[in-house]
Amino acid sequence: MLPAARISLTLDDFDPGRGNQIAGPAHLHTPAQWNFSARFFVTLNNMELPYSKSWVEAQAAQAIELWNGCSSRSVPPFPRYTPDEQQRHEKSYDKCLRGVQRQARRAPRNPAERLLAQQRIVALFPGFAASALGLESQAVQLLTNSFLPVATQLARWARSFDATLSMEDIIQACRNAWTSCGLQALLGQPMELTPSILAYSLLYPYSDNYLDRSGVSTANKLHFSRRFRQRLCGQRLCACNAHEEAVWTLVRLIEEQYPRPRYGQVFDCLLAIHGAQEQSIAQWKNGDRGRNSADNVEVLRISCAKGGTSVLADACLAQPWLTPEESRFSFEWGILLQLGDDLQDVGEDLRCGSATLFTRAAAQGKPLDSLVMQLLNLSHQVAGRMDRLPNGTPALKNLLRMSWRSLILMAVADAQQFFSPPFLAQLEPCSSFRFNFLRTRNEKLTGRQALYDVLFDAFLEAGTGDQSGIPLPGESSIAPDLQAVAELPALCNSFA
Repeated sequence: MLPAARISLTLDDFDPGRGNQIAGPAHLHTPAQWNFSARFFVTLNNMELPYSKSWVEAQAAQAIELWNGCSSRSVPPFPRYTPDEQQRHEKSYDKCLRGVQRQARRAPRNPAERLLAQQRIVALFPGFAASALGLESQAVQLLTNSFLPVATQLARWARSFDATLSMEDIIQACRNAWTSCGLQALLGQPMELTPSILAYSLLYPYSDNYLDRSGVSTANKLHFSRRFRQRLCGQRLCACNAHEEAVWTLVRLIEEQYPRPRYGQVFDCLLAIHGAQEQSIAQWKNGDRGRNSADNVEVLRISCAKGGTSVLADACLAQPWLTPEESRFSFEWGILLQLGDDLQDVGEDLRCGSATLFTRAAAQGKPLDSLVMQLLNLSHQVAGRMDRLPNGTPALKNLLRMSWRSLILMAVADAQQFFSPPFLAQLEPCSSFRFNFLRTRNEKLTGRQALYDVLFDAFLEAGTGDQSGIPLPGESSIAPDLQAVAELPALCNSFA
Protein backbone atom coordinates (compact mmCIF):
# COMPACT_ATOMS: atom_id res chain seq x y z
CA MET A 1 0.00 0.00 0.00
CA LEU A 2 1.10 3.59 -0.63
CA PRO A 3 0.67 5.89 2.36
CA ALA A 4 -1.33 8.93 1.34
CA ALA A 5 0.78 11.20 3.54
CA ARG A 6 3.90 10.29 1.58
CA ILE A 7 2.29 10.66 -1.79
CA SER A 8 1.06 14.13 -0.92
CA LEU A 9 4.64 15.31 -0.41
CA THR A 10 5.73 14.88 -4.01
CA LEU A 11 6.53 17.68 -6.44
CA ASP A 12 3.88 20.32 -5.84
CA ASP A 13 6.50 22.99 -6.41
CA PHE A 14 7.90 22.34 -9.88
CA ASP A 15 7.11 25.18 -12.25
CA PRO A 16 9.22 25.58 -15.41
CA GLY A 17 7.59 28.95 -15.92
CA ARG A 18 9.58 30.43 -13.02
CA GLY A 19 12.96 30.32 -14.68
CA ASN A 20 15.37 27.57 -13.76
CA GLN A 21 14.36 27.25 -10.12
CA ILE A 22 12.21 24.90 -8.12
CA ALA A 23 9.64 26.87 -6.14
CA GLY A 24 8.47 25.87 -2.71
CA PRO A 25 10.09 25.38 0.70
CA ALA A 26 13.54 26.86 1.13
CA HIS A 27 15.28 23.48 1.38
CA LEU A 28 13.93 22.58 -2.05
CA HIS A 29 15.22 25.71 -3.81
CA THR A 30 17.73 23.74 -5.87
CA PRO A 31 18.91 24.98 -9.28
CA ALA A 32 17.58 22.93 -12.16
CA GLN A 33 18.10 23.04 -15.91
CA TRP A 34 14.68 22.09 -17.19
CA ASN A 35 14.62 25.01 -19.61
CA PHE A 36 13.50 24.59 -23.18
CA SER A 37 13.50 28.28 -24.13
CA ALA A 38 16.06 27.64 -26.87
CA ARG A 39 13.38 25.82 -28.83
CA PHE A 40 10.37 27.84 -27.56
CA PHE A 41 10.27 30.44 -30.34
CA VAL A 42 9.53 28.38 -33.42
CA THR A 43 7.28 28.73 -36.41
CA LEU A 44 3.69 27.60 -36.32
CA ASN A 45 4.50 24.88 -38.84
CA ASN A 46 6.55 22.89 -36.32
CA MET A 47 5.53 24.41 -32.99
CA GLU A 48 3.22 21.56 -32.08
CA LEU A 49 2.51 18.34 -33.90
CA PRO A 50 -1.01 17.00 -33.36
CA TYR A 51 -0.20 13.50 -32.11
CA SER A 52 -3.71 12.35 -32.90
CA LYS A 53 -4.99 8.90 -33.78
CA SER A 54 -4.69 9.70 -37.49
CA TRP A 55 -1.09 10.89 -37.00
CA VAL A 56 -0.20 7.66 -35.18
CA GLU A 57 -1.86 5.58 -37.90
CA ALA A 58 0.11 7.41 -40.59
CA GLN A 59 3.38 6.88 -38.74
CA ALA A 60 2.58 3.21 -38.20
CA ALA A 61 1.85 2.82 -41.91
CA GLN A 62 5.19 4.38 -42.80
CA ALA A 63 6.92 2.11 -40.30
CA ILE A 64 5.26 -0.99 -41.74
CA GLU A 65 6.51 0.05 -45.17
CA LEU A 66 10.01 0.45 -43.70
CA TRP A 67 9.73 -2.96 -42.02
CA ASN A 68 8.65 -4.63 -45.24
CA GLY A 69 11.60 -3.04 -47.02
CA CYS A 70 13.95 -4.70 -44.52
CA SER A 71 12.98 -8.23 -45.61
CA SER A 72 15.09 -10.52 -47.79
CA ARG A 73 18.30 -8.75 -46.84
CA SER A 74 21.61 -10.07 -45.58
CA VAL A 75 23.12 -9.27 -42.18
CA PRO A 76 23.92 -5.53 -42.01
CA PRO A 77 27.56 -4.43 -41.91
CA PHE A 78 28.02 -5.09 -38.19
CA PRO A 79 31.42 -5.63 -36.54
CA ARG A 80 32.61 -9.24 -36.65
CA TYR A 81 34.47 -11.16 -33.93
CA THR A 82 36.69 -14.19 -34.22
CA PRO A 83 36.33 -17.06 -31.69
CA ASP A 84 39.57 -15.92 -30.03
CA GLU A 85 38.25 -12.38 -29.65
CA GLN A 86 34.98 -13.68 -28.22
CA GLN A 87 36.84 -15.80 -25.65
CA ARG A 88 38.91 -12.80 -24.54
CA HIS A 89 35.72 -10.81 -24.01
CA GLU A 90 34.20 -13.70 -22.07
CA LYS A 91 37.21 -13.88 -19.73
CA SER A 92 36.88 -10.15 -19.03
CA TYR A 93 33.17 -10.55 -18.36
CA ASP A 94 33.73 -13.36 -15.86
CA LYS A 95 36.53 -11.44 -14.16
CA CYS A 96 34.20 -8.49 -13.62
CA LEU A 97 31.40 -10.71 -12.36
CA ARG A 98 33.72 -12.42 -9.85
CA GLY A 99 34.77 -9.00 -8.57
CA VAL A 100 31.15 -7.97 -8.07
CA GLN A 101 30.42 -11.24 -6.27
CA ARG A 102 33.36 -10.72 -3.91
CA GLN A 103 32.07 -7.29 -2.95
CA ALA A 104 28.53 -8.63 -2.49
CA ARG A 105 29.69 -11.45 -0.22
CA ARG A 106 31.12 -8.90 2.20
CA ALA A 107 27.51 -7.86 2.92
CA PRO A 108 28.17 -4.26 4.07
CA ARG A 109 26.05 -3.37 7.09
CA ASN A 110 26.30 0.39 7.42
CA PRO A 111 26.25 3.36 5.01
CA ALA A 112 30.03 3.84 5.10
CA GLU A 113 30.66 0.21 4.19
CA ARG A 114 28.00 0.31 1.49
CA LEU A 115 29.55 3.42 -0.04
CA LEU A 116 32.96 1.74 -0.04
CA ALA A 117 31.53 -1.38 -1.68
CA GLN A 118 29.78 0.79 -4.23
CA GLN A 119 32.99 2.59 -5.09
CA ARG A 120 34.87 -0.68 -5.49
CA ILE A 121 32.23 -2.07 -7.82
CA VAL A 122 32.16 1.13 -9.88
CA ALA A 123 35.95 0.93 -10.18
CA LEU A 124 35.54 -2.43 -11.93
CA PHE A 125 33.31 -1.07 -14.64
CA PRO A 126 35.65 1.01 -16.86
CA GLY A 127 38.05 -1.89 -17.31
CA PHE A 128 35.21 -4.25 -18.01
CA ALA A 129 33.58 -1.93 -20.53
CA ALA A 130 36.85 -1.42 -22.38
CA SER A 131 38.03 -5.04 -22.49
CA ALA A 132 34.80 -7.09 -22.52
CA LEU A 133 32.57 -4.74 -24.48
CA GLY A 134 35.21 -3.03 -26.56
CA LEU A 135 33.98 0.46 -25.67
CA GLU A 136 36.09 3.55 -26.16
CA SER A 137 36.80 5.93 -23.29
CA GLN A 138 34.06 8.41 -24.28
CA ALA A 139 31.42 5.67 -24.24
CA VAL A 140 32.67 4.43 -20.85
CA GLN A 141 32.37 7.97 -19.50
CA LEU A 142 28.81 8.20 -20.79
CA LEU A 143 27.89 5.01 -18.94
CA THR A 144 29.61 5.82 -15.67
CA ASN A 145 28.94 9.56 -15.49
CA SER A 146 25.50 9.85 -17.10
CA PHE A 147 23.50 6.62 -17.47
CA LEU A 148 24.49 4.98 -14.18
CA PRO A 149 23.74 7.97 -11.92
CA VAL A 150 20.34 8.38 -13.61
CA ALA A 151 19.51 4.76 -12.84
CA THR A 152 20.51 4.84 -9.19
CA GLN A 153 18.84 8.19 -8.59
CA LEU A 154 15.60 6.84 -10.05
CA ALA A 155 15.91 3.60 -8.07
CA ARG A 156 16.28 5.38 -4.75
CA TRP A 157 13.38 7.73 -5.44
CA ALA A 158 11.20 4.81 -6.53
CA ARG A 159 11.97 2.74 -3.44
CA SER A 160 11.10 5.71 -1.21
CA PHE A 161 7.91 6.33 -3.16
CA ASP A 162 6.72 2.73 -2.94
CA ALA A 163 8.67 0.12 -1.00
CA THR A 164 6.61 -2.64 -2.61
CA LEU A 165 8.03 -1.99 -6.09
CA SER A 166 10.10 -4.98 -7.13
CA MET A 167 13.67 -4.79 -8.31
CA GLU A 168 12.46 -5.89 -11.77
CA ASP A 169 9.93 -3.03 -11.86
CA ILE A 170 12.58 -0.48 -10.93
CA ILE A 171 15.09 -1.81 -13.44
CA GLN A 172 12.42 -1.60 -16.16
CA ALA A 173 11.78 2.01 -15.18
CA CYS A 174 15.53 2.68 -15.28
CA ARG A 175 15.76 1.35 -18.80
CA ASN A 176 13.01 3.70 -19.94
CA ALA A 177 14.78 6.58 -18.20
CA TRP A 178 17.93 5.69 -20.12
CA THR A 179 15.95 5.96 -23.36
CA SER A 180 14.61 9.38 -22.38
CA CYS A 181 18.02 10.61 -21.28
CA GLY A 182 19.61 9.33 -24.47
CA LEU A 183 16.96 11.29 -26.35
CA GLN A 184 17.79 14.40 -24.34
CA ALA A 185 21.32 14.36 -25.73
CA LEU A 186 20.13 13.51 -29.24
CA LEU A 187 17.69 16.45 -29.08
CA GLY A 188 20.21 18.97 -27.78
CA GLN A 189 19.34 18.93 -24.08
CA PRO A 190 21.45 18.11 -20.99
CA MET A 191 21.29 14.45 -20.00
CA GLU A 192 19.61 14.34 -16.58
CA LEU A 193 16.70 12.79 -14.72
CA THR A 194 13.86 15.32 -14.71
CA PRO A 195 10.58 14.99 -12.76
CA SER A 196 8.60 14.13 -15.89
CA ILE A 197 11.06 11.47 -17.08
CA LEU A 198 11.10 9.92 -13.63
CA ALA A 199 7.30 9.93 -13.46
CA TYR A 200 6.75 8.53 -16.96
CA SER A 201 9.32 5.78 -16.36
CA LEU A 202 7.62 4.75 -13.12
CA LEU A 203 4.21 4.71 -14.77
CA TYR A 204 5.22 1.45 -16.46
CA PRO A 205 4.85 -0.77 -13.36
CA TYR A 206 1.53 0.87 -12.46
CA SER A 207 -0.07 1.14 -15.91
CA ASP A 208 1.57 -0.77 -18.75
CA ASN A 209 2.53 -3.77 -16.64
CA TYR A 210 -0.85 -3.72 -14.88
CA LEU A 211 -2.68 -3.74 -18.21
CA ASP A 212 -0.50 -6.61 -19.45
CA ARG A 213 -0.97 -8.68 -16.26
CA SER A 214 -2.71 -11.98 -16.93
CA GLY A 215 -4.19 -12.18 -13.40
CA VAL A 216 -6.22 -8.99 -13.83
CA SER A 217 -9.61 -9.37 -15.49
CA THR A 218 -10.32 -7.57 -18.74
CA ALA A 219 -13.17 -5.70 -17.03
CA ASN A 220 -10.84 -4.34 -14.34
CA LYS A 221 -8.26 -3.41 -16.94
CA LEU A 222 -10.83 -1.51 -18.97
CA HIS A 223 -12.16 0.25 -15.86
CA PHE A 224 -8.68 1.42 -14.86
CA SER A 225 -7.83 2.31 -18.46
CA ARG A 226 -10.95 4.47 -18.79
CA ARG A 227 -10.19 6.39 -15.58
CA PHE A 228 -6.51 6.68 -16.52
CA ARG A 229 -7.50 8.28 -19.82
CA GLN A 230 -9.72 10.76 -18.00
CA ARG A 231 -6.81 11.67 -15.71
CA LEU A 232 -4.47 12.10 -18.69
CA CYS A 233 -7.05 14.41 -20.23
CA GLY A 234 -6.71 16.64 -17.17
CA GLN A 235 -9.71 15.60 -15.08
CA ARG A 236 -9.08 15.82 -11.34
CA LEU A 237 -10.37 12.45 -10.27
CA CYS A 238 -10.26 11.25 -6.69
CA ALA A 239 -8.20 8.08 -6.45
CA CYS A 240 -10.33 5.12 -5.45
CA ASN A 241 -7.42 2.94 -4.29
CA ALA A 242 -3.67 2.99 -3.64
CA HIS A 243 -2.92 1.92 -7.19
CA GLU A 244 -4.73 4.91 -8.68
CA GLU A 245 -3.26 7.19 -6.05
CA ALA A 246 0.23 6.29 -7.21
CA VAL A 247 -0.67 6.79 -10.88
CA TRP A 248 -2.38 10.13 -10.25
CA THR A 249 0.70 11.33 -8.34
CA LEU A 250 3.02 10.43 -11.20
CA VAL A 251 0.77 12.19 -13.71
CA ARG A 252 0.85 15.25 -11.48
CA LEU A 253 4.66 15.32 -11.59
CA ILE A 254 4.45 15.61 -15.37
CA GLU A 255 1.77 18.31 -15.17
CA GLU A 256 3.89 20.36 -12.80
CA GLN A 257 6.93 20.34 -15.05
CA TYR A 258 4.83 20.82 -18.18
CA PRO A 259 1.70 22.94 -17.51
CA ARG A 260 -1.06 21.81 -19.86
CA PRO A 261 -1.88 25.22 -21.43
CA ARG A 262 1.70 25.60 -22.64
CA TYR A 263 2.65 21.99 -23.39
CA GLY A 264 -0.45 20.36 -24.83
CA GLN A 265 1.66 18.18 -27.15
CA VAL A 266 3.17 16.42 -24.12
CA PHE A 267 -0.25 15.12 -23.11
CA ASP A 268 -1.14 14.33 -26.72
CA CYS A 269 1.81 11.93 -26.66
CA LEU A 270 0.73 10.38 -23.36
CA LEU A 271 -2.80 9.91 -24.71
CA ALA A 272 -1.35 8.36 -27.87
CA ILE A 273 0.53 5.65 -25.95
CA HIS A 274 -2.56 5.09 -23.80
CA GLY A 275 -4.69 4.64 -26.92
CA ALA A 276 -2.20 2.13 -28.32
CA GLN A 277 -2.32 0.18 -25.06
CA GLU A 278 -6.13 0.15 -25.22
CA GLN A 279 -5.93 -1.38 -28.70
CA SER A 280 -3.75 -4.13 -27.31
CA ILE A 281 -6.29 -4.81 -24.54
CA ALA A 282 -9.11 -4.87 -27.08
CA GLN A 283 -7.28 -7.57 -29.00
CA TRP A 284 -7.32 -9.77 -25.89
CA LYS A 285 -10.95 -8.87 -25.16
CA ASN A 286 -11.94 -10.04 -28.63
CA GLY A 287 -10.41 -13.41 -27.94
CA ASP A 288 -7.40 -13.19 -30.26
CA ARG A 289 -4.34 -14.62 -28.57
CA GLY A 290 -2.35 -15.07 -31.73
CA ARG A 291 -4.54 -17.69 -33.36
CA ASN A 292 -7.01 -16.62 -36.04
CA SER A 293 -8.76 -13.29 -35.90
CA ALA A 294 -5.84 -10.87 -36.32
CA ASP A 295 -3.49 -11.30 -39.27
CA ASN A 296 0.18 -10.41 -39.14
CA VAL A 297 -0.42 -6.95 -40.56
CA GLU A 298 -2.79 -6.10 -37.71
CA VAL A 299 -0.44 -7.56 -35.09
CA LEU A 300 2.41 -5.52 -36.56
CA ARG A 301 0.26 -2.38 -36.66
CA ILE A 302 -0.58 -2.71 -32.96
CA SER A 303 3.07 -3.33 -32.09
CA CYS A 304 4.12 -0.27 -34.13
CA ALA A 305 1.54 1.96 -32.46
CA LYS A 306 2.38 0.76 -28.96
CA GLY A 307 6.17 0.87 -29.31
CA GLY A 308 6.30 4.01 -31.41
CA THR A 309 4.10 6.14 -29.15
CA SER A 310 5.97 4.92 -26.06
CA VAL A 311 9.32 6.38 -27.17
CA LEU A 312 7.60 9.35 -28.80
CA ALA A 313 6.42 10.25 -25.29
CA ASP A 314 9.99 9.82 -24.03
CA ALA A 315 11.15 12.27 -26.68
CA CYS A 316 8.45 14.82 -25.91
CA LEU A 317 9.34 14.72 -22.21
CA ALA A 318 13.02 15.10 -23.07
CA GLN A 319 12.42 18.05 -25.44
CA PRO A 320 8.77 19.10 -25.91
CA TRP A 321 9.17 20.87 -29.25
CA LEU A 322 9.94 18.12 -31.76
CA THR A 323 10.52 18.55 -35.46
CA PRO A 324 8.86 16.07 -37.85
CA GLU A 325 12.21 14.31 -38.32
CA GLU A 326 12.73 14.00 -34.56
CA SER A 327 9.19 12.69 -34.10
CA ARG A 328 9.66 10.07 -36.81
CA PHE A 329 13.01 8.92 -35.44
CA SER A 330 11.56 8.57 -31.94
CA PHE A 331 8.57 6.63 -33.25
CA GLU A 332 10.79 4.23 -35.21
CA TRP A 333 13.15 3.78 -32.24
CA GLY A 334 10.13 2.78 -30.17
CA ILE A 335 9.08 0.19 -32.76
CA LEU A 336 12.58 -1.25 -32.76
CA LEU A 337 12.54 -1.59 -28.96
CA GLN A 338 9.02 -3.06 -28.96
CA LEU A 339 9.90 -5.73 -31.50
CA GLY A 340 13.14 -6.42 -29.63
CA ASP A 341 11.16 -6.93 -26.42
CA ASP A 342 8.72 -9.19 -28.26
CA LEU A 343 11.64 -11.29 -29.45
CA GLN A 344 13.05 -11.48 -25.91
CA ASP A 345 9.67 -12.61 -24.57
CA VAL A 346 8.78 -15.08 -27.32
CA GLY A 347 8.87 -18.12 -25.01
CA GLU A 348 6.81 -16.53 -22.25
CA ASP A 349 4.37 -14.99 -24.75
CA LEU A 350 3.83 -18.38 -26.34
CA ARG A 351 2.93 -19.86 -22.96
CA CYS A 352 0.41 -17.13 -22.14
CA GLY A 353 -0.99 -16.89 -25.67
CA SER A 354 0.06 -13.33 -26.46
CA ALA A 355 0.05 -12.42 -30.15
CA THR A 356 3.25 -11.02 -31.62
CA LEU A 357 4.95 -11.51 -34.95
CA PHE A 358 7.35 -13.92 -33.28
CA THR A 359 4.80 -16.03 -31.40
CA ARG A 360 2.62 -16.38 -34.48
CA ALA A 361 5.55 -17.68 -36.53
CA ALA A 362 6.76 -19.96 -33.73
CA ALA A 363 3.28 -21.37 -33.16
CA GLN A 364 3.23 -22.40 -36.82
CA GLY A 365 6.56 -24.18 -36.44
CA LYS A 366 8.44 -21.64 -38.54
CA PRO A 367 12.01 -20.67 -37.61
CA LEU A 368 12.37 -17.02 -36.66
CA ASP A 369 15.40 -16.52 -38.91
CA SER A 370 13.79 -14.18 -41.44
CA LEU A 371 12.02 -12.07 -38.80
CA VAL A 372 15.24 -11.52 -36.87
CA MET A 373 17.07 -10.66 -40.09
CA GLN A 374 14.38 -8.03 -40.74
CA LEU A 375 14.77 -6.73 -37.20
CA LEU A 376 18.54 -6.43 -37.56
CA ASN A 377 18.09 -4.48 -40.78
CA LEU A 378 15.46 -2.29 -39.12
CA SER A 379 17.97 -1.44 -36.40
CA HIS A 380 20.44 -0.46 -39.12
CA GLN A 381 17.85 1.79 -40.78
CA VAL A 382 16.89 3.47 -37.49
CA ALA A 383 20.58 4.03 -36.72
CA GLY A 384 20.92 5.76 -40.08
CA ARG A 385 18.06 8.11 -39.21
CA MET A 386 19.70 8.78 -35.82
CA ASP A 387 22.96 9.72 -37.56
CA ARG A 388 21.10 12.45 -39.45
CA LEU A 389 20.07 14.20 -36.23
CA PRO A 390 22.28 17.26 -35.68
CA ASN A 391 22.80 16.69 -31.95
CA GLY A 392 24.33 13.85 -29.97
CA THR A 393 27.99 12.85 -29.96
CA PRO A 394 29.35 10.02 -32.13
CA ALA A 395 30.15 8.13 -28.91
CA LEU A 396 26.50 8.26 -27.79
CA LYS A 397 25.19 7.23 -31.21
CA ASN A 398 27.63 4.32 -31.39
CA LEU A 399 26.65 3.22 -27.88
CA LEU A 400 22.95 3.26 -28.75
CA ARG A 401 23.60 1.44 -32.02
CA MET A 402 25.50 -1.27 -30.14
CA SER A 403 22.80 -1.59 -27.48
CA TRP A 404 20.09 -2.15 -30.14
CA ARG A 405 22.20 -4.81 -31.83
CA SER A 406 22.96 -6.47 -28.50
CA LEU A 407 19.29 -6.56 -27.53
CA ILE A 408 18.56 -8.68 -30.60
CA LEU A 409 21.65 -10.90 -30.37
CA MET A 410 21.09 -11.68 -26.70
CA ALA A 411 17.46 -12.58 -27.40
CA VAL A 412 18.63 -15.00 -30.11
CA ALA A 413 21.19 -16.50 -27.74
CA ASP A 414 18.51 -17.12 -25.10
CA ALA A 415 16.03 -18.70 -27.53
CA GLN A 416 18.21 -20.71 -29.91
CA GLN A 417 15.54 -23.41 -30.23
CA PHE A 418 13.54 -21.05 -32.45
CA PHE A 419 16.30 -20.68 -35.05
CA SER A 420 17.96 -22.88 -37.63
CA PRO A 421 21.59 -23.96 -37.01
CA PRO A 422 22.87 -22.29 -40.21
CA PHE A 423 21.31 -18.98 -39.17
CA LEU A 424 22.88 -19.18 -35.69
CA ALA A 425 26.26 -19.91 -37.25
CA GLN A 426 25.85 -16.94 -39.57
CA LEU A 427 24.83 -14.54 -36.79
CA GLU A 428 27.13 -15.58 -33.93
CA PRO A 429 30.25 -13.76 -35.26
CA CYS A 430 28.30 -10.48 -34.91
CA SER A 431 28.29 -10.97 -31.12
CA SER A 432 31.28 -10.14 -28.94
CA PHE A 433 30.31 -13.21 -26.89
CA ARG A 434 29.47 -16.70 -28.09
CA PHE A 435 25.78 -17.50 -27.90
CA ASN A 436 26.18 -20.42 -25.49
CA PHE A 437 28.22 -18.20 -23.17
CA LEU A 438 25.50 -15.53 -23.20
CA ARG A 439 22.79 -18.09 -22.49
CA THR A 440 24.61 -19.84 -19.64
CA ARG A 441 25.66 -16.58 -17.96
CA ASN A 442 22.14 -15.26 -18.19
CA GLU A 443 20.82 -18.46 -16.59
CA LYS A 444 23.36 -18.18 -13.77
CA LEU A 445 22.58 -14.54 -13.12
CA THR A 446 18.85 -15.23 -13.16
CA GLY A 447 19.38 -17.88 -10.49
CA ARG A 448 21.36 -15.55 -8.23
CA GLN A 449 18.64 -13.24 -7.09
CA ALA A 450 20.13 -12.99 -3.61
CA LEU A 451 23.31 -11.47 -5.08
CA TYR A 452 21.28 -8.86 -6.92
CA ASP A 453 19.21 -8.06 -3.84
CA VAL A 454 22.33 -7.43 -1.74
CA LEU A 455 23.82 -5.15 -4.37
CA PHE A 456 20.54 -3.38 -5.02
CA ASP A 457 19.94 -2.53 -1.37
CA ALA A 458 23.57 -1.52 -0.84
CA PHE A 459 23.47 1.00 -3.67
CA LEU A 460 20.11 2.42 -2.65
CA GLU A 461 21.33 3.24 0.84
CA ALA A 462 24.86 4.48 0.15
CA GLY A 463 26.02 7.97 -0.72
CA THR A 464 25.67 11.57 0.36
CA GLY A 465 24.24 14.71 -1.17
CA ASP A 466 22.02 14.71 -4.26
CA GLN A 467 22.03 17.68 -6.65
CA SER A 468 19.13 16.54 -8.78
CA GLY A 469 16.50 18.83 -7.34
CA ILE A 470 13.92 16.01 -7.18
CA PRO A 471 12.88 15.60 -3.54
CA LEU A 472 12.09 12.15 -2.24
CA PRO A 473 8.46 11.67 -1.21
CA GLY A 474 8.07 11.87 2.54
CA GLU A 475 11.54 13.35 3.10
CA SER A 476 12.52 16.91 3.89
CA SER A 477 16.05 16.53 2.58
CA ILE A 478 17.45 15.82 -0.84
CA ALA A 479 18.08 12.25 -1.94
CA PRO A 480 21.59 10.73 -1.82
CA ASP A 481 23.61 11.04 -5.00
CA LEU A 482 24.44 7.51 -6.07
CA GLN A 483 27.28 7.06 -8.54
CA ALA A 484 26.57 3.62 -10.02
CA VAL A 485 23.76 1.27 -10.77
CA ALA A 486 23.04 -1.50 -8.32
CA GLU A 487 22.35 -3.99 -11.06
CA LEU A 488 25.83 -3.91 -12.61
CA PRO A 489 25.69 -7.36 -14.23
CA ALA A 490 22.30 -6.55 -15.75
CA LEU A 491 23.65 -3.29 -17.10
CA CYS A 492 26.63 -5.13 -18.56
CA ASN A 493 24.21 -7.46 -20.33
CA SER A 494 22.24 -4.46 -21.64
CA PHE A 495 25.32 -3.16 -23.43
CA ALA A 496 26.97 -6.51 -24.18
